[in-house]
Amino acid sequence: MFDIFHIVQQRRWYYRFSALLILPGLISILATLILTGSPLFFSVDFTGGTLWEVRFSRPIAPGDVVRIFNENGITDVSVNTVGDDRTLDIRTAQITPEEKAALLAAMTEAFGEAPEELVFRSVGPSIGHEVTRTAIIAVTLASLVILGFITWAFRNVEHPVRFGSAAILAMLHDILITMGFYSIMGWIAGWQVDALFLTALLTIIGFSVQDTIVVFDRIRENSRRRRGEDFDTIANRSLLETMQRSIATQINAMFVMIALLLFGGITIRPFIATMFVGLLSGTYSSLFIATPLLSSWHHDEMNPLKRFRRPRKQSATA
Repeated sequence: MFDIFHIVQQRRWYYRFSALLILPGLISILATLILTGSPLFFSVDFTGGTLWEVRFSRPIAPGDVVRIFNENGITDVSVNTVGDDRTLDIRTAQITPEEKAALLAAMTEAFGEAPEELVFRSVGPSIGHEVTRTAIIAVTLASLVILGFITWAFRNVEHPVRFGSAAILAMLHDILITMGFYSIMGWIAGWQVDALFLTALLTIIGFSVQDTIVVFDRIRENSRRRRGEDFDTIANRSLLETMQRSIATQINAMFVMIALLLFGGITIRPFIATMFVGLLSGTYSSLFIATPLLSSWHHDEMNPLKRFRRPRKQSATA
């Protein structure tokens, strides 16, 4: 029978729930990879291209601007409103000064006014590749530093590498959920990965590991105080003792993010929504994934070859 207070003992249910959360995102990432050659829809910050933000004195439909670009031979273009219907965010392949002048003339003729240019930035393909490489290096280095720090901090307990590895696996769980969410929103709302997404991802990594360390530290303390108890009981006791603190800390941050989602500008909405999903996943994984993984490792459930081992035969006694 399922008992909500026996989290570690019921760990397989939480593993299945996480799999259900991750699977739709993985399907979306795979579909995006097949369609575009990239796991996510990348903005000009990563692929190279032109970011152009303009403002009109009256509302302009994004579809009308897309039509003007198409008529001038530019088909790879994305246009979205920013804040109001008068400000438009235009993202397209890299355009030359001559193409820009022709587009300005076409918009002036079509709408009866020249738009006010707020931002115009071109990013070359080489710069986009450099940003992508730097992002991968940043996430990889963060993971290695976290693994090394936790292993060192828990060096006085048995199998300290397991604590660092479990924290990394929980962190990867949060990254997969966050990337899957962003990929799905790329299909639904046209979200594209930019520098803010990378900022959100690194912040989520920090929050996820912070919560996990709090629980692990309590496991270390209880292991010394209650040497006669089995590991599952110690781990579950530690979870219940730290759960209120972990949830209360994250709820404070989530209330702020909900307010920003409701009343903040549209330009930061993808960033805030990503942070919200990531922190929610981080709170869940620190309680229901990281510590149960320690227990699974303790019982040798992490070894995929365990089920194929043959039991040793008892030697015959004379």
